[in-house]
Amino acid sequence: MPYTREAPLANALFLRQRWGYSERGMPIAGIFVGGVGRRLGGVAKGTLRVEGETIVARTRRVLEAAGCDCVLVGKHDAYAEEKLVVLADDARAEGPLAGLLALLEHAKEERVVAVACDMPFVSSVAIRALLDHPASAPIVAAKRGDRWEPFFARYDAARVLPLALANAARGDLRLQSLFEEADELVLADTHVLDDWDTPDDLPPGFTDVHLHEKGQR
Repeated sequence: MPYTREAPLANALFLRQRWGYSERGMPIAGIFVGGVGRRLGGVAKGTLRVEGETIVARTRRVLEAAGCDCVLVGKHDAYAEEKLVVLADDARAEGPLAGLLALLEHAKEERVVAVACDMPFVSSVAIRALLDHPASAPIVAAKRGDRWEPFFARYDAARVLPLALANAARGDLRLQSLFEEADELVLADTHVLDDWDTPDDLPPGFTDVHLHEKGQR
């Protein structure tokens, strides 16, 4: 069965057959929404809009078109209208590692995809490349320069969860320390990793007024 852009359910079956996903039949994708957006004045970054669509809604659409079952990682009232399963941060860690632990626990034995909510240009082509990467490494991820991108990555939950728990137990909250045995996904278009994290990242015309309005949504 070929992988097609137009058929998310067929894509899910294809991925299940290829990778052996369990009874869900769909790879899980966690959209990380737990940050408070301090550098953008406290706005929920995933509510910023690209061509009239919020980043989080766009990311969900792209992931679901690729055959993924989406969940939100981190609690934030701004995303209630998405009506997705919400995973609270794991109490055994803090910061991004707490969210990753929650996603890995939710996934059990499956492979999962982690994507940040502030990447407005994530594409279905890049998601398919991540899902279909042939590496058997516990983590497959893109890189920004010499640093791994933990929120454009595929994790083998059964193999990564013990490592993440061990790191949390000894107080090592750095996600980069999980990537010693990772394999790199080389993206043809690194533009998909661009994020809207600070005012300087925003396109021309995105003013403080826009940010204020989005923060009131």
